Amino acid sequence: MAKKQSFGDKVLKQRAEARKMAKIIVATKKDNGHYCFTQKMVEQSDVQAELKAAKA
Repeated sequence: MAKKQSFGDKVLKQRAEARKMAKIIVATKKDNGHYCFTQKMVEQSDVQAELKAAKA
């Protein structure tokens, strides 16, 4: 059986400070009618701002 792992203060602090990321996929239509998809990794707090910028 696996031993239950206990985390120290150092590891818990690192997990709390880790940045939460989100992947945004934006579709744009080309002149010939095909769609182009672009991916971008942004911080979770900046998702709404990036989506507004992509729609503009």
